[in-house]
Amino acid sequence: MKAASAAVFRKGIDGDGDGDEEEEEVCNVFDGGEVESQTTSKRSNDTKNLKGFFTSLLLMEEHEKQDQEARNAASRREMSDFQSNYRKRARTMSDYYSDLNDYYADAEESVDISRKKSRVSRAVASVSAAATECSEMEAESVEVTGSGSGRGTGTGQQRRLWVKDRSRAWWEECTRSDYPEEDFKRAFRMSKSTFELICEELNSAVAKEDTALRNAIPVRQRVAVCIWRLATGEPLRLVSKKFGLGISTCHKLVLEVCKAIKDVLMPKYLQWPDDESLRNIRERFESISGIPNIVGSMYTTHIPIIAPKISVAAYFNKRHTERNQKTSYSITIQAVVNPKGVFTDLCIGWPGSMPDDQVLEKSLLYQRANNGGLLKGLWVAGGPGHPLLDWVLVPYTQQNLTWTQHAFNEKMSDVQRVAKEAFGRLKGRWACLQKRTEVKLQDLPTVLGACCVLHNICEMRDEKMDQELMVDVVDDEVFPENALRSVNAMKARDTISHNLLHHGLAGTSFM
Repeated sequence: MKAASAAVFRKGIDGDGDGDEEEEEVCNVFDGGEVESQTTSKRSNDTKNLKGFFTSLLLMEEHEKQDQEARNAASRREMSDFQSNYRKRARTMSDYYSDLNDYYADAEESVDISRKKSRVSRAVASVSAAATECSEMEAESVEVTGSGSGRGTGTGQQRRLWVKDRSRAWWEECTRSDYPEEDFKRAFRMSKSTFELICEELNSAVAKEDTALRNAIPVRQRVAVCIWRLATGEPLRLVSKKFGLGISTCHKLVLEVCKAIKDVLMPKYLQWPDDESLRNIRERFESISGIPNIVGSMYTTHIPIIAPKISVAAYFNKRHTERNQKTSYSITIQAVVNPKGVFTDLCIGWPGSMPDDQVLEKSLLYQRANNGGLLKGLWVAGGPGHPLLDWVLVPYTQQNLTWTQHAFNEKMSDVQRVAKEAFGRLKGRWACLQKRTEVKLQDLPTVLGACCVLHNICEMRDEKMDQELMVDVVDDEVFPENALRSVNAMKARDTISHNLLHHGLAGTSFM
């Protein structure tokens, strides 16, 4: 309105036009104000329309985001279903392959050629059926993932699996409550109570769940397969017949249970003694030999093996070959034993061509004793093949020994006898250590470690062993090139020898 008045006022001052022109000008001025108000209204409408556009755009983006999340969730479900069905197919084919291997192993014993051909045809038919089932399972998986429905196949059909019918009568007889204790101990080298203890300890490590194709083998049978195989050393073919399982299944069970024993039981039943136990061990060894501060008897034995495919020369045992007049290959077990015959330290798996002193240098005990002061002021009693160290006490090995040195060697032999008898019981209980085993070289340390742990359990539980099972351990010891490596140890050994003889502790058998 102020703009219109100003326009009229300026027009009146000019005074050049007539009245009509003045009226027309005034009308134009007011028409301009109306146009401005219309423009403002139009801008307001445009702003509202723009806000509505952006709101619609945000809603579209939100809907698209929700659709994408739904697609991702569906994709994850499809992938999960696919992986589940893939695992089922893989397990099915693995089981059929295992059964086929069992068939071929059993077929070698059969003499009837026609029966062999018939069984082969059935095995081929079963594999074909397995392939058909797997293809059907894959088709069902595609249907499920395409429709996005549940994870099952939806058929409800009971799957059939070809499994050879084997007798389990012997094992079922062993599991009876009235089965004689002596017969059980003769078969498994331990009492029923010790066997049940081991099964209970290993339950969580070896237990398996039932599947749609077959029931899982019980824990007690799994453990029994392993222990009977280690105790008897019989081939897997006979283990298979005893327990009514496939040969490949028995082989797998032995390795699985041995690994469980090593992982679960070894930290509990094979460990270095604490201070209280060391004091008791020292007193016991001193009562045996008269030598103070001995905390263990160390011995290294050899386990025969089949000639390996690699590094054959490293495992060739020259001394056993010359003594037995038969080519021998072996790996070593070095152990420290307490007075009860329990292993307190192990070093397993070094090649049989290595002498005892080199095996000792490779062991963790050597590193801990030399660098960590594990045996400061204490002795581990070694044999003639070990070097004299600040913590390893060995007998005199030079020629023309004095009476004092003979007396000392006699007492050292008493300490060494503890370790040799422990290895005699180890090899007697677990006959698999007396012959070349079918186990692969890379799996042998696990199997040997399991035998040592089971030995410790039997010794700790005072499991008596038949004397007829005892093995005389004979390992040809080679004198180390550098047998005297500590001056202080030489002086300490001479002092001990003097005390044994002149304090009346040496006896007279050396004379």
